[in-house]
Amino acid sequence: FADKELGYQDRRDTLINLIQTYLATFADIGVETWLMHGTLLGWWWNKRIMPWDSDLDVQVSEQSMHFLASYYNMSVFHYKTPRIREGRDYMLEINPHYTNREQTDKLNVIDARWVDTSSGLFIDITTVRYNDTHPAGKGMLSCKDGHEFRDTYLFPLRDTMFEGTPAKIPFAYREILESEYKKKALTLTEYENHHFDDAKMDWIPKKQDQETL
Repeated sequence: FADKELGYQDRRDTLINLIQTYLATFADIGVETWLMHGTLLGWWWNKRIMPWDSDLDVQVSEQSMHFLASYYNMSVFHYKTPRIREGRDYMLEINPHYTNREQTDKLNVIDARWVDTSSGLFIDITTVRYNDTHPAGKGMLSCKDGHEFRDTYLFPLRDTMFEGTPAKIPFAYREILESEYKKKALTLTEYENHHFDDAKMDWIPKKQDQETL
């Protein structure tokens, strides 16, 4: 969909619109979804998107993915809000290989995407599935991207806010983040040419890079 690369602030604004419309749409159609990976890490710091991110990550259950594929695949949702005055279309695209549960399917680890049809930016949606044959026993969850964890780490989901919108996160969010990114990622205040300002509760670009933003 994209015909040009977005600048720093335009990309950040577009991603904010993406997650706000995604969360609102899934709440409207009754599909439970939650933040994961780098998006969950952004929530940890200040309940906002990391300003250097180029996409976002969420998850749904296997039952929810079947429902989305049956009733909403390739559906286009139009939003016109105070933040999106000109109006914008978002498309839910389901990967036709979403029914393949195997982690060996390396080309199709993302089961669906929420796509901004104006910019081409998107949210990756992966499916969490119970793995009843896992060596660790019952209650193990896995995704095709290789992530695995016990269901008590995920459920019950916690209610929170993200970019000013109601959202859900895993129950043991800290343990999940430490497992994926190590403890240092939860305290390191210098990253990707940004510094986390405690007073502003935001990631601020370093001075030498501000002229390029």
